[in-house]
Amino acid sequence: MYNEDPRLADAKLIPMRDLVERLGLTNLRSMGAEMVGPCPLCGGRDRFGINLNAGAFLCRKCDLRGGDQIALTMGVLNLDFKAALSWLCGDAPAQLDPAEIERRRRRAAEADRKQKAAQDRYRRRAISDAERIWGNSRPGRLGIVPAYLQARGIDPVMLGEIPAALRFIVDHPYVKKIGKDYVTVHRGPCMIAGILNMRGDLVAVHQTWVDRNPPHGKASITYQGETMPSKLVRGSKKSGAIRLHTPKAAEVLIMGEGIETTLSAMVAAPFPNAAYWAGVDLGNMSGRMQKVKGQKYSGVPDMSDSDAFVPPSWVKRLLFIMDGDSDPVMTRAKLECGLRRAMAIRPGLKGQIVHSGDGVDMNDVLRAGAG
Repeated sequence: MYNEDPRLADAKLIPMRDLVERLGLTNLRSMGAEMVGPCPLCGGRDRFGINLNAGAFLCRKCDLRGGDQIALTMGVLNLDFKAALSWLCGDAPAQLDPAEIERRRRRAAEADRKQKAAQDRYRRRAISDAERIWGNSRPGRLGIVPAYLQARGIDPVMLGEIPAALRFIVDHPYVKKIGKDYVTVHRGPCMIAGILNMRGDLVAVHQTWVDRNPPHGKASITYQGETMPSKLVRGSKKSGAIRLHTPKAAEVLIMGEGIETTLSAMVAAPFPNAAYWAGVDLGNMSGRMQKVKGQKYSGVPDMSDSDAFVPPSWVKRLLFIMDGDSDPVMTRAKLECGLRRAMAIRPGLKGQIVHSGDGVDMNDVLRAGAG
């Protein structure tokens, strides 16, 4: 019985990180307690992962999977249980044929190239769609945008003018991929917000469908009994922001997750001559976060994330608005991650989190008349 083999316990004491090196899985990268990258069998990029603590591993493409050192060795070297145990314990070392190793490397490189090419094609198509939508939109002051903002408690008069970043389309299709097909599940008036990258290029649009009927709040959208979100993003939003207001000589940047949150802070005007940008979502504001053992959300930025949001060099003080109607631990960790990244890249920058209050966001505060 293999389970009675005295070498079994020794094999399972081998650190998984050491085994990864011994097996020659050189293309895996560390992400906290995990290592991820191309599968050693099928070459699928970023589809293979190993948990270094638990020993579990899985490829989401070819279904190479298991839970310990022996299983990993069996799968990678194509050995049976007894041969894998002998290889691990050093009394009968086994090696893949060099030609097989080279074949796997070529297959992994080709899979990586194809996936990168597919991602690039999708990104270009998504940005092209965003540019087309933006080109079909009209200035927000002419249409439904003032009524929508008023319905959200944001008096356009207090804004001075409708931000140029906000536009509208009278009859805009809501297209959703359902199964393998793209389905138009709704049509109606839509507020369009431009998302710009750090160079100022339009790379995505944020779409908010508005109810045709007064008071023109968010549209209620359902399809086959399922409620759909009234907001969608099209394009490549990563590292971008919706630049609602950027005065000359600004040194303070105030950023909320959503348009309404950020405009609510703008109405309150806590800082003279401050810029107000919406970060689209928490993940975009934070960038990739490091995984730290024992912590679900570390708040520590992964500085290898070159596409994460970084404020412009003119920003001396960066304030993130923390909504109180989402998971507080996760929300604060992500905002701290974004601030730490910004302060590391922009020496001298001061970062701060402003909490809206438990259970509410900044727009709730404004609408309640709390100031």
